[in-house]
Amino acid sequence: MSGPAGQIHKIATGPADAGRRIDQVLTAHLPTMSRSRLKTLIEQGCLSAAGATIVEPAYRVKSGQTFAMIVPDPTPATPEAQAIALDIAAEDSDLIVLNKPAGLVVHPAPGNPDRTLVNALIAHCGPDFTGIGGVRRPGIVHRLDKGTSGLMVAAKTAAALEGLAKQFAAREVERAYWALVWGVPKPKSGEIAGNIGRSPRNRKKMAVVHRGGKPAVTRYRVLRVLAGGQVSLVECRLLSGRTHQIRVHMTAQGHPLLGDPLYGRGGESRLRNLPEAARTAVKDLGRQALHAKTLGFRHPVSGDMCRFDSVLPRDISELVTIFESL
Repeated sequence: MSGPAGQIHKIATGPADAGRRIDQVLTAHLPTMSRSRLKTLIEQGCLSAAGATIVEPAYRVKSGQTFAMIVPDPTPATPEAQAIALDIAAEDSDLIVLNKPAGLVVHPAPGNPDRTLVNALIAHCGPDFTGIGGVRRPGIVHRLDKGTSGLMVAAKTAAALEGLAKQFAAREVERAYWALVWGVPKPKSGEIAGNIGRSPRNRKKMAVVHRGGKPAVTRYRVLRVLAGGQVSLVECRLLSGRTHQIRVHMTAQGHPLLGDPLYGRGGESRLRNLPEAARTAVKDLGRQALHAKTLGFRHPVSGDMCRFDSVLPRDISELVTIFESL
């Protein structure tokens, strides 16, 4: 059955569908939608069967199954200007450096059509900003996860966008993050190298993969051991920029970030070893304890070196204080 975007599509499978991939079956049953669009929706968790979400496009179908596909309402082609307060560290006619708060999405996407950093930048920089590097993600040369706070740079001119993009691609940008992780990494400083790709077990997650993926390298050092070794404050420096890189690499080493809703499941058992005040503080964090603390780059127009350092936000700094007292 087909219908307008935003409708729930019900698909009942028959003998001819048995053994086929679900993305192929959906393409046959929903001829108005492309297979690539359907694959994306599956990976975003829009498909379910018998109450269970299916996120693998290669899922093999059985005859007699009934699937429900939710197609989100379309988002505007051009993001609208929305007045959202920005914590600006520096700004000139070419670029803007700001501290992104946790909870703010960088650009519109399914599930977050507005109230993003891009909407705020359009309101702050004016209508000409919408033409900088594309309509949907103007000025954006790098991203931070929704739950990650800290420093970002955005371009206000085409020349600045091109210059910054080249530096990121050449790994010439200094990026240092501070994170609270479970346990104490050994050795206390080192390098984590491992290709990062979509997790074969959960398409909503990234993972260190042995086949495919993209090369990723993270350098880390323990800044402080807290709570008798139960927690560490760690600095991570990126030599690449993969999705969820620090979160994936630290989890792969057995040291997931505190509060991480996607990769921090192993921390639940460790919470029980903490005093009640510390347990409550971690649960109230509501996001991964990760902050983009340092950002350095060459100004894409003037050529001057620019380096910025930010303080830890209150939610993470209060956690550090609690753990220091244990």
